[in-house]
Amino acid sequence: MSSARVSTVAPGSPAALAGLIAGDEILLVNGEAIRDVIRYQIQSDEADVEFEIRRGGIERTVLVEKMAGEPLGVELASAVFDRVRTCDNHCPFCFIHQLPPGMRKSLSLKDDDYRLSFLYGNFTTLTRFTEADLERVITERLSPLYVSIHATDPDVRTHLLRNRRGATSLRWLEALLDEGIDVHGQVVVCPGVNDAEILDDTMLGILERFSGLSTVGVVPLGVSAFNTEPEMREHTAAEALRVVEAVEGWQGVFTEVLGRRMVYLGDEYYLMAGKPFPELEAYDECLQHENGIGMAATFISEVRETIARRSADVGAPRGGVPIDAPTGTGTRSGFFAWVDGAPAEGYRAARAPKSLMGLDLLKVRDSRRADAPVVLLTGAYGDAVLSPLLAELSTLAGVPITTLVVENRFFGGNIGVTGLMTGADIAAAIANFKNGERIILPDVALSNDRFLDGMGVADLVPAVEVVATNGVALVEALAR
Repeated sequence: MSSARVSTVAPGSPAALAGLIAGDEILLVNGEAIRDVIRYQIQSDEADVEFEIRRGGIERTVLVEKMAGEPLGVELASAVFDRVRTCDNHCPFCFIHQLPPGMRKSLSLKDDDYRLSFLYGNFTTLTRFTEADLERVITERLSPLYVSIHATDPDVRTHLLRNRRGATSLRWLEALLDEGIDVHGQVVVCPGVNDAEILDDTMLGILERFSGLSTVGVVPLGVSAFNTEPEMREHTAAEALRVVEAVEGWQGVFTEVLGRRMVYLGDEYYLMAGKPFPELEAYDECLQHENGIGMAATFISEVRETIARRSADVGAPRGGVPIDAPTGTGTRSGFFAWVDGAPAEGYRAARAPKSLMGLDLLKVRDSRRADAPVVLLTGAYGDAVLSPLLAELSTLAGVPITTLVVENRFFGGNIGVTGLMTGADIAAAIANFKNGERIILPDVALSNDRFLDGMGVADLVPAVEVVATNGVALVEALAR
């Protein structure tokens, strides 16, 4: 359990003027014991908010005078203040079970909490969902939510979750959709378990029972070197190709019946199958971007459109970060984000400090030679996206640009996504750079300036530049 503890107070804000300070423990807000940041923000949105706090063991009342809707100027140390609802499933493909030993304990906490689904985009199986939860979601319109489906056949889903409630918990998904709650689904495909005919059966089940879903992401399982489940293995290229063909076929069915694709493939499938990515339009609004769906197509489009805009000398200013550039899109969904206590912004939460994504980084860049070659740090999958763009980016920058694939020795297995790069692996990869290269790191590998192995950016030698993980930010960082 954590408490509603103040981490920072903005100078000159209503909270600061009222006397709230970092370290204060919030006990009540307008007389209500607050369980999570959702209720906290509903209450604190009112005018003249009354806090009961504990400071130095002494309880006191603080009245913050402000207008309704005016920000308090307070950031809290966590998003959930009562006990996090942990997961009682034992999914053999769960990545938390595949973490190396010795990682900080917070990364080993499995949640199945609908509140974290709403706040951070975590996927919940609904096996611990209750009538009271349903009532709150409906009353407060906590939307969107993210639900792990994996299979609609009760026996297969029970097998995949290793929980007998897996056979029945999708009834809550039906109830949520009946009440108009926006829900995104996910199917993690495990070769030989829920692919082939079972995947087709799942798609049919979704069409028949859950046609109100906004999207369904179909993604491959990750298998680290610490996997202990013999049933879990990575896809072969042929298996990946069959999944791609099956889902593309179902996209046609959904479009014919519902007028929309609904189901989308994770980018990794196209890389594993050796197929080109679909055009960006094929992902519609990329509503599962953080789940690695449409991320590559979005990035490629952003790079080429931003280069074209610069070539036409229209729009963004020369140098720096344009005011319309998306910042903070380099986010890592799921428990890797929330366990580190990222402060809330609205109902969502920032995954990396703003200082890593804004003009502060220009000081780092300006201290280097203008003609220094550029090295882009990336994982194996990211390299497949970046490599076709290097010629265009080099022309833009006027210097050679190369990628450096950071081998993921920390996790091993088939883990090749850029977001799971660790500080130790990056440090080993860049240790021999001594010629003043500009080494650029995408912020997707960070949460609160830390890698998953606990290292920080400041620990890296030579120093690296951190750039938001989107095509606009990369082009602007490279433009001369």
